[in-house]
Amino acid sequence: MNLFKRWISSPQPALNGMRLGPEEHEDTNPLMLQFFTWDTKHPTLSWWKHFEEEIPRLAAMGFTQVWLPPPNKAADRDGRGYDAYDLWDLGEFDQKGSIPTRWGSRSEFLSACKVAKEHNVDILIDAVLNHKLGGDRCEAFNAVPVNSQNRLKVDGKPRQIEGWTAFDFPGRNGKYSAFRWNQSHFTALDWDHKTQTKAIYRIEGPGHKGWSKNVDKELGNYDYLLGIDIDHRHPAVQEDLKNWGSWILDTSGAVGFRIDAIKHIDHKFLVNWISQLRRTPNRSKMFAVAEYWSGDVSLILPYVKAFKGQAAFFDVPLHMNLHNASKHYSRYDLRTVMNLSLAKLRPRDAVTFVDNHDTVEGQSLESWVGSHFKTQAYALILLRPEGYPCVFYGDLYPNSECSPDDITRSNLEKLINARKMYAYGPLTDYPHDKNCVGFVRAGNEKHCGCAVILSNREDHDDNFVHSIRMNVGSHHAGCSFKSILSDGGHVEIDKEGWGVFTCFPNSASVWVRE
Repeated sequence: MNLFKRWISSPQPALNGMRLGPEEHEDTNPLMLQFFTWDTKHPTLSWWKHFEEEIPRLAAMGFTQVWLPPPNKAADRDGRGYDAYDLWDLGEFDQKGSIPTRWGSRSEFLSACKVAKEHNVDILIDAVLNHKLGGDRCEAFNAVPVNSQNRLKVDGKPRQIEGWTAFDFPGRNGKYSAFRWNQSHFTALDWDHKTQTKAIYRIEGPGHKGWSKNVDKELGNYDYLLGIDIDHRHPAVQEDLKNWGSWILDTSGAVGFRIDAIKHIDHKFLVNWISQLRRTPNRSKMFAVAEYWSGDVSLILPYVKAFKGQAAFFDVPLHMNLHNASKHYSRYDLRTVMNLSLAKLRPRDAVTFVDNHDTVEGQSLESWVGSHFKTQAYALILLRPEGYPCVFYGDLYPNSECSPDDITRSNLEKLINARKMYAYGPLTDYPHDKNCVGFVRAGNEKHCGCAVILSNREDHDDNFVHSIRMNVGSHHAGCSFKSILSDGGHVEIDKEGWGVFTCFPNSASVWVRE
């Protein structure tokens, strides 16, 4: 732990200065929902219309923010938006074979955003700023092939190639932004149309500066990820992306961003981009969470410092702990599940999650948390105070991609309600043994608190039950606590606030005052 001391003390925690929900929710725990999976579609409605119809229910459940999929026009007609073609087209123009995006039309998107605001639910925009795809024309320019495993190593001589680097947006025809992209605005691409060759080519020539030095050092230099890689050092690029950021917030009424793939983007640009947007009136608390995908917290902490409190970070290390706990069953020591996580080391910089669209089985970052551990995982992120939790649509709604069983979904809904109603106040841990841990939230003047036990024990003895003696506070003396995840069960609290709480193997139990 001494290794991390210099990172833990600085900078100012990001979440402390951010809006986590409308003012109406200031007295309740904030909660984010990722409202999409990778493949899911509604059978009869556009995605935006589906979201709009769900807003009243989500607001009643206690969600204060919703992270929506990228609303921009994709390179492919059915693209999710991560194949970003035109950030300024929200499903308004006939481009790439369609007027609407995969998710719906501009009017449907804005209608859903309006309804969300009316129900005191904040909208977060997924900002895909690293790359573009689906160029309108080829251009000829000089480039050099580089090694895919070490981008600092050249794999051949410079040559003239042709790339789809001209973005004219003819369907939009200059509306909202007159900026048109060409090869001078990019650093690299992975396709030479002239020779029909796939490789990573770093663009060379006047104005090109090579790879950015302010990116992740994986693969030597991880500036290039996919598609046509944007050069964030170019003044015209900076101006257009800054204008877009302000425009999308004004247009949609959104309060902030989820920023995609930041390890590949010049972090000095991103810090400046966020801080510039925050200098606009009424945006000083604009929300921002960055996706830096690594299970190694020692790689994320330098980024936390570099961002100077301008963005929170998804707690991928904690997700990987939950995945490993799921994968190893009773062999995993539950007492270590929070270790080396961002939530443990920098809790007010951590956005915690169990799964997302990339971790689903078959996806590029597959690391799914199995259903046998899903309730325990959500109990950890929803009922503990560390971090700001994000629930995944794939766990909350019936869908063919993730297939949550009825018990898991029911338990998740109960845990969401427990977060809203009970999970407040100081935390006390009870690390009982390798396969059973407990913790207590003491509550506050408005909320009674709760006692939680988690088990990953595989046991075929129907008579075995975990029990942990925990203190819920002397103000509960003489009261009875009930279980909210299962029927029946009562715990009497003695005069000093102690009670013996129980949990079945391989499950979770949450106890609250009757």
